Amino acid sequence: MNKQSPFKYFKTSPEVIRLAVMLYIRFPLSLRKLEDLLHERRIDASHETVRYWWNRFGPMFAAEIRRRRVQQLRASSKWKWHVDEFFVKVNGKRHYLWRALDHEGEVLDAVVTQCRNKAAALKFLKKLMKRRGKAENVVTDRFASYRAARRELGATGKQQTGRWLNNRVENSHLPFRRRERAMQRFRHMRSLQKFAFVHSSVYNHFNQERSLASRDIFKLTRAAAISEWRQLCSG
Repeated sequence: MNKQSPFKYFKTSPEVIRLAVMLYIRFPLSLRKLEDLLHERRIDASHETVRYWWNRFGPMFAAEIRRRRVQQLRASSKWKWHVDEFFVKVNGKRHYLWRALDHEGEVLDAVVTQCRNKAAALKFLKKLMKRRGKAENVVTDRFASYRAARRELGATGKQQTGRWLNNRVENSHLPFRRRERAMQRFRHMRSLQKFAFVHSSVYNHFNQERSLASRDIFKLTRAAAISEWRQLCSG
């Protein structure tokens, strides 16, 4: 039995919807700027339509990307994790977004919490380890809750702390910060968690480590990523 296409009852073509969702998530564009950009390409879609597309299809695309990648990276992602947290304003109140990357820059998980303590670190690490297993090495800052949470979980891997050791994950916050400013902050904790999940999956899909590859290799991997994106949820 064939799976029903999620685009079945939409008048707009799937190609346009995928393009709009990709542009909104990848680049620091507001909904109204994206509406103007689509209009320049002769695509008539209001900013509210783009908002609906993003809410409807963004999590769907992200889930399919994660399903395709998680099996490929299950073994290699256990070698080293870079873990960090940073604050995000939600409706004017400070919340914390916890993120983990592997040694190649792949975003492994992202969790939003209201507090920055041992319980929050424990919640994040439990979810991360349930999906990815236990890492051999974990790089963190000097926040004591990481060590306490790992001790409670029985994670015996080596923990590394240092001034510049965690630059990989700290630099990876920058694309999210740019999107946050373009979206004029978040209104609900749930919407922040949703966007963090979608943004991390799309970031992984298009992150080609450009500085580590030649121009020819980069062009091939970029074309492959775009081609795979155009086939998402195509059935």
